[in-house]
Amino acid sequence: MRSMNTATKLLEAMRRNPLDWRIEQLQTVARKVGMSVRCEGGSHHVFSHSVVTDIVSVPAHRPIKPVYVRQFVALVDKVKESQT
Repeated sequence: MRSMNTATKLLEAMRRNPLDWRIEQLQTVARKVGMSVRCEGGSHHVFSHSVVTDIVSVPAHRPIKPVYVRQFVALVDKVKESQT
């Protein structure tokens, strides 16, 4: 139950301020909504879900640029929307 609250808080914080996030935090949110994360030894993590056709590729280095965080949040929203 705690990780669910943490993931929800992280997602809301990402919406408010897309600056200075770590890839681990994005992974926490992705796990909460059932997204898959692919990182095949490269410099990017690829987030996807079976219910949407979109994917988001995020560079793993810090800090993650706001544009990638916004894309990630939009993908999470699409996943949540399609699950309801």
